[in-house]
Amino acid sequence: MSENLQRREFLKKVGKGLAFVTLSSAIPVSCKPKKQPNILFIMSDDHAYQAISAYGGKLNKTPNIDRIAEEGVRFEQSFVTNSICAPSRAVLLTGKYSHLNGVINNSKVFDGSQQTFPKLLRENGYQTAMIGKWHLKSQPTGFDYWNILPGQGHYYNPDFIEMGEKKRLHGYVTDLITDFALDWLENKRDKNKPFCLLLHHKAPHRNWMPDTKYLHKYDDVKMPLPETFFDDYSTRSRAAKEQEMEIARHLFIDFDLKVTRKPDEYPTNDWEKMGADMWKNAYNRMTEEQRKAWDAAYEPKNALFRKARLKGKDLAVWKYERYIKDYLRCIDSVDDNVGRVLKYLDNNGLTENTVVIYTSDQGFFLGEHGWFDKRWIYEQSLRMPLLVRYPREVPSGVVNKDDMVLNLDFAPTFLDYANAEIPSDMQGRSIRDVLKGKTPSDWRQAVYYHYYEYPAWHKVKRHYGIRTKRYKLVHFYYDINAWELYDLENDPDEIHNVYDDPAYQAVVKKLKSQLKRLQEKYGDTNFKKFLPANQRKTEHLGVGKRVLLVYQPAKRYNGGRISALCDGMIYPDGKFSDINLKEGWLGFKGVDLIATIDLGKVREIQSVRAQFLQQIESWIFMPTQVSFMISLDGKKYVPVAAFENPLSERQMESVCKTLKAEGIQKKARFIKVHAKNRGVCPDWHPGAGEKAWLFCDEIVVQ
Repeated sequence: MSENLQRREFLKKVGKGLAFVTLSSAIPVSCKPKKQPNILFIMSDDHAYQAISAYGGKLNKTPNIDRIAEEGVRFEQSFVTNSICAPSRAVLLTGKYSHLNGVINNSKVFDGSQQTFPKLLRENGYQTAMIGKWHLKSQPTGFDYWNILPGQGHYYNPDFIEMGEKKRLHGYVTDLITDFALDWLENKRDKNKPFCLLLHHKAPHRNWMPDTKYLHKYDDVKMPLPETFFDDYSTRSRAAKEQEMEIARHLFIDFDLKVTRKPDEYPTNDWEKMGADMWKNAYNRMTEEQRKAWDAAYEPKNALFRKARLKGKDLAVWKYERYIKDYLRCIDSVDDNVGRVLKYLDNNGLTENTVVIYTSDQGFFLGEHGWFDKRWIYEQSLRMPLLVRYPREVPSGVVNKDDMVLNLDFAPTFLDYANAEIPSDMQGRSIRDVLKGKTPSDWRQAVYYHYYEYPAWHKVKRHYGIRTKRYKLVHFYYDINAWELYDLENDPDEIHNVYDDPAYQAVVKKLKSQLKRLQEKYGDTNFKKFLPANQRKTEHLGVGKRVLLVYQPAKRYNGGRISALCDGMIYPDGKFSDINLKEGWLGFKGVDLIATIDLGKVREIQSVRAQFLQQIESWIFMPTQVSFMISLDGKKYVPVAAFENPLSERQMESVCKTLKAEGIQKKARFIKVHAKNRGVCPDWHPGAGEKAWLFCDEIVVQ
């Protein structure tokens, strides 16, 4: 396919094959059971069980997803081990907890050389494919075919990387992912082999951009407000109070809520500027026709919003309505496309011998506790939808309310269906017998959870915990030491933390003992291994000296405190590990760092070094070049060293890198460091054309 291939041309290309199989569906197929079933694993991103009508949700209807439940099993006790995108996907592939597969948070790169279930399926005769959202930074391994979105991907006219080749397509991402899946099923796979297809949708991930055909759906519907929307977190630890994921306070007015700013409304702070830039990038990806439909749907509603001048609770409710309706509109497209794939199976005689699973990479808050997003051990985040259909073996219309299953169980389950040996180091268990209604007598009675990504986006504290059928015990740690306990039978909304209630002390003691046993069972006992890198004190000639900058840093970091460049606090060189960028770092958006340090008097200089960061997921790149210069009088400067960017601009692993000019052995009073910002994000990057960031921690003079 050529660059900017039109979706209709793509469909035309595969249309003949699809038409043929539709007609040929009338041809009788063999009823002889196959030893190895096909596996179709459909996973959405952030699809809350509350937004699936099969789960009794009142917000929307999902008839095609519901069909899987009607013809199979719906799990009520299905949970994730670490509620965030990349870690969940790594657990899926490996059948191991985050601390063993290496992906504890979204900044880590998945090691594709490790054992995964797709590799083991291939060894046992399967053809494997991965299509859609990957989000693991490294290239997929273990697949005969892969076609993935780079990073988070875009809703409109997204880029895809097909077997290493990047292409941009015209269309809506949920449709396109399904197009590729159907094309692989019909034209690319070996039909003499069983298949395992991982079909991973981007939707309904933030920023919730619906297809044009659904832009007006729910316009006249008043969405019910969750009972806990105005939760005050009064009984909980400060972890609940210090998060940054409230619908009322933390959604971007433009990027998230689609209120395009007028010329006189340009943002005045760095946070708002970031939201405006992200929205500009997403909006500009649309074609003129798409933008016309978008503007026709949103601008009249936005005009009414501006006119209303809402405040307080009224404004919070308006934000909830805008958020939840866009979220549900994205799910409408997911449901449509689930229907397309199920129809393909029907038309091609594949339904009976295909295990179909629908799930999400984790749960999601739909206004409960006033929140959006996930991350917490709290129920809406911890609990993920799980629907499984396999007509040859699984009964239909079953609701499993009791058996606790984990995303840890997917890998061994797939291997079990393939009649393949399940490696002893996989930590999950096959749910094959559970699906048949034959739950083993020693099935788990509690699940273990551990979340690591702090300090970082949304400010959800690090925590681990245990969830039994009645209770949930959680410990928040690192910069906090707090316990919470919830009695889910009496408090399903998790409003009342009863950890300090004398009536529950026996429960606390028992749960802590269970928690310790699970941590030992899963090998998760060394928490220090994954703690963020700490700043350390470094004495040098520049500490506390005057710093002059040509371009000012963003006030979002340290309030733009320039003295942070020479405050004597520096992070260890090496891999970036959830470093809090507000602790000592200065960020420069689209401009160079040109810093001059006045030592106050002439000193003997031996070396100068500066530390920079590359974290391309956050649009932060190493400088393209760094020059070190010295001067006696602040007028005439002598170059002492210059470095080109030592890292590939595509290096996905976040890295702190120190560049050092050594062996200078000259006298100077003034030290100048010029680090060149690359200016804008490269064309392959999701933020292509937008301003790139340059981050520096400390300039050390010795």
